[in-house]
Amino acid sequence: MGALRIERDGDVLRVTLARPETRNAFDAALITELSEAFVDVGVARAVVLAGDGPSFCAGADVDWMRASADLGLEANVADANAMRRMFEAVDACPTPVVALVQGHALGGGIGLVACSDIVLAESRAVFAFSEVKLGIIPAVISPFALRKIGESAARRYFVTGERFDAATALRIGLVHEVMDDLAGGLERVLSELRTAGPRAARHAKRLVLDRPDGPETARRIAERRTSDEGQEGLRGFLERRRPSWAPEPDDAEF
Repeated sequence: MGALRIERDGDVLRVTLARPETRNAFDAALITELSEAFVDVGVARAVVLAGDGPSFCAGADVDWMRASADLGLEANVADANAMRRMFEAVDACPTPVVALVQGHALGGGIGLVACSDIVLAESRAVFAFSEVKLGIIPAVISPFALRKIGESAARRYFVTGERFDAATALRIGLVHEVMDDLAGGLERVLSELRTAGPRAARHAKRLVLDRPDGPETARRIAERRTSDEGQEGLRGFLERRRPSWAPEPDDAEF
């Protein structure tokens, strides 16, 4: 049985960490499967990243860490690079990634949170950059976490490794919403995503990842305005109707 469960649900791809007996902790197999899952997500309006059982992801698997203790420097570098490629695959996924976080998000688990575009957390969720408690550092996840929470929060939570609650995660920008009903929150977010132009949403994400300069931004705007999707969106706005890709909401305003 694989470490992941991947399901197509209409226009949504659901990727679920499926090792609840280990609190969905990473091992070599899960890292490989997760990397491959995000290489090509196909046609989807969103990718929902979740974890089976009581926790989202509790970091590294104990047996995997025990085995790594016997590896030399180069073998450890290879392991770290495999994990880096996994985070990069999630981060660079062209389709918006929505993470649902319950229970624990520790170590590499918090790295997945940092790589996701929209993060909904259960009110009782617990987070930690816990690597320093083991005498190591959150190096592989640091580029993604720094971009998400900023230097000030990283200066505290990277160096203490302390656990913090969902309210703190919301305050430092790690998550976007805290709630008790993750399923309801997800449906609301998916409804919003379905009103956005599918290609426009992908290009909007690239603006965040690429951080283009002024001239490049102007060109991208012009390209989107002259695209078929951009033209349809503008016509819909001017004609006070929904564009062809958007479902009719109950409270539509044009």
